[in-house]
Amino acid sequence: MSRFFSEKYAFLEPYTPGEQPQDRRYIKLNTNESPFPLSSFAAKEAEEASGRMQLYPDPECGELVRTAAAVYGLNENEMLFTNGSDEALNFAFMAYCSDAKPAVFPNITYGFYPVFAEINSVPYVEIPLREDFTIRIEDYFRTGKTVFLANPNAPTGIALKRGEIEEILKQNRDSVIVIDEAYVDFGAESCIPLIHGYENLLVVQTFSKSRSMAGARLGFAAGNPSLIEDLRTIKYSTNPYNINRFTMAAGIGVLKDEEYTARNCAAIREIRSYTADELKKLGFIMTDSLSNFLFVRHPHISGEKLYLRLKEKGILIRHFSKEEIREYNRITIGRKEDMEILTKAIREILEENV
Repeated sequence: MSRFFSEKYAFLEPYTPGEQPQDRRYIKLNTNESPFPLSSFAAKEAEEASGRMQLYPDPECGELVRTAAAVYGLNENEMLFTNGSDEALNFAFMAYCSDAKPAVFPNITYGFYPVFAEINSVPYVEIPLREDFTIRIEDYFRTGKTVFLANPNAPTGIALKRGEIEEILKQNRDSVIVIDEAYVDFGAESCIPLIHGYENLLVVQTFSKSRSMAGARLGFAAGNPSLIEDLRTIKYSTNPYNINRFTMAAGIGVLKDEEYTARNCAAIREIRSYTADELKKLGFIMTDSLSNFLFVRHPHISGEKLYLRLKEKGILIRHFSKEEIREYNRITIGRKEDMEILTKAIREILEENV
């Protein structure tokens, strides 16, 4: 880094995204993207938007908000769209965390949380998970801090029930509780229905996973109108035109094609179950994932070795170096034929390892 780089960021450890190698064609099971393309209806909507690219997009995202509010059963002033859910999460760190109100989240969770805390100069506390990687909800009672929980959690895929999160809300009336629902559409319970009962609840979702829009960058925050107004203040102080025309049009289109999304989510759940059964036959141990990925380990081969050997065979999965989970790998659920190739390759690796 240069000698001009601000000293306040000198010790910042940036988030490491999943690798995107270009040296060969891989089966990509490492970044939790959807194996299904964008809805053809949504793609057509985005294409039509290209004729107006000389104009700024609507900073209010009016049509997108109206369409989404109808889908999610919300009022229009209870939603704010952002450039991916990461922007919404960053806004929450900016708006609700300070020296007087630190952040708190699990020690094994989405790796961006500590980065958001550090770049915003926010103190934070990481609470260990249980040995089985589950969250003990009592650890988040009366914290006096802003709580960030991914539900289902990443990279474990384990989800809290809505009632458990409601108990955390009740126990923290004077703190904002941010529920990151990036993977909720694959089997967990959304907390969006709780928004009208708890002024301290902020729910964040993304269109990257279940709606096949990872390349478009679209997310949103949902909550009490006063919370949304807080985030609007941050947005209009940083980047009012944060959603481009293509993304906005595609978002509207995909929301109008809910049947396509539901069908894809059902297919991923079915393929997840199939893959879990096949890996268990090979001796794998795994968490009870309600996400579009599995979190697995094998007693006879290290997580790193399995990751490297699969990469040699043209298959990418996600390996983490953190001590508590370094024997595990996260495997995105792809098309069934991708998972069949994966399990065949793993069987060969395990036979070599005997």
